[in-house]
Amino acid sequence: MMLRYGDLAKLKTKKIVFEDVFAARDSVTLEHLKELSSKRRVIEDSINQTSFITEAIAREMSGGSTSRVQQERLRLEQYLPLLENFISHADLVGNNSRMVQWISQLRIQWSSVLGSPSFFNLTGPKFIQIDNLRFELGMALFLYGATLRERALEFLPVDLKQSAFIFREAAGVFHYLAHEVLPSMQAAGSTERAPEATSSVAAAISLICLADAQAVCITKAEETGNTGFIVLAKLHYGITELLSEATVTLNSGTGDYKAISSHFWEFISSCKALYELRGKKYFAGGLKSEGQIGVAISVLRDALINAKRKMPGEDSWKSIFGKEVENIAAILKKFEYENEFVWHEKIASGDELPVLQGSKIVKVEPYQPKKWERELAFKL
Repeated sequence: MMLRYGDLAKLKTKKIVFEDVFAARDSVTLEHLKELSSKRRVIEDSINQTSFITEAIAREMSGGSTSRVQQERLRLEQYLPLLENFISHADLVGNNSRMVQWISQLRIQWSSVLGSPSFFNLTGPKFIQIDNLRFELGMALFLYGATLRERALEFLPVDLKQSAFIFREAAGVFHYLAHEVLPSMQAAGSTERAPEATSSVAAAISLICLADAQAVCITKAEETGNTGFIVLAKLHYGITELLSEATVTLNSGTGDYKAISSHFWEFISSCKALYELRGKKYFAGGLKSEGQIGVAISVLRDALINAKRKMPGEDSWKSIFGKEVENIAAILKKFEYENEFVWHEKIASGDELPVLQGSKIVKVEPYQPKKWERELAFKL
C-alpha cells in the first residue's frame, strides 16, 4: 500500500468576474469573458464547498460520472482552454496601463495547501493575492494536476494500468507548470507567493507523481509474480531516487522550501523510507536466492534499524510502515533460523553490504495545453 497525501487539491479561491473588470470592444469578447467567469464560478463553488448543485445534476453535467474527482477534472478541462486563450490576448497588450489596472482590479486570490503555519489564520486559510494572470493559470493548473493525482488513486484498486497512466499525466501537468508557466511569473517578482506558485515546488511534485506511477507499476509486477527479487529491489530503489530528486529540487528554490509545511516534508521523507525498506526486503530475498544468506541477514537487520529511526508520526502512515517492519522482522527471523541450522554463513558487517542501484521505468506524459482560438478585443 502507498502512503496517501490527499491535501494537494484542497485549495480555496475568491470569486472573480472577468466581464465586470475588462471592457470588451465587441460581443464576441464579452461573451468569452462571461463564459470564462461562468466556468470559473463552477470551480469556485466546488472547491469552496458553496455549490447548491445536486448530485444528480453534477452527474449529468459530467456525462454520467459519479466520481467527484472526475467531475472536478472535467470542470477544469472546460475552464483552462478559455483561460489560456484570454491570457494570450491579454499578453499582446500587457504593457498597456489600462490592462495593468484591470488585472489589479481582478483581485486574483488563492489559498495555499502546502504553506507553513504562517499561511493560515485562526479562522481559516489565508488568501494570497498576486496581480498576475499567470498566477491564476498556475493555481488552476496546480489544482488540475492535484485532481489528476486524486483520480489516479481512485483507479488504484481496480485498474493499475490506468492509474499509472494518470499519475504520469499529473506529472506532465506539474512539469509544464514548473517549466512553462511559473518562470515568467517569478521573473516579474512578488512580495508574497504561495508555494504552489513556485517552479521548484511544481517540479518536485512532478517527481512525486512519477514515484507514484512507479509504485503502481511495482504493484502490478508483484501481482503477476514473474519479476525477480533483484529487479523489484531496483524498482523500489528507483522510487527512493525520484523522491531524493524531489527533495533536492525543493531545496533548490531560493527560500521556497522555508515556506513549505513540515507535514509535506514528512510525507516525502516517509515515502522514501518506506520504499527503501521494501527495496531492502527484496534485495535480501535476491541475495538469499544466490546463496548469500549471511549478507541477506545483515541487509534486513540494517533495514530494521533504519526504519525504526524513520517511523512517521501520522497514524495512517505509521500503520503502513509498522506492517512492513513486522513483515521484514518475520523474514529476518526465518533467515536467521535457517542460517543457524542449515547454512552456517558468516553475517556480513555493515561496511561490507553491497550497494544497489535503482531503476526508473516511468516517464512524464507531456501536458499539451488546449486553447480556444477566439479573437478578443478590449477597449484600451
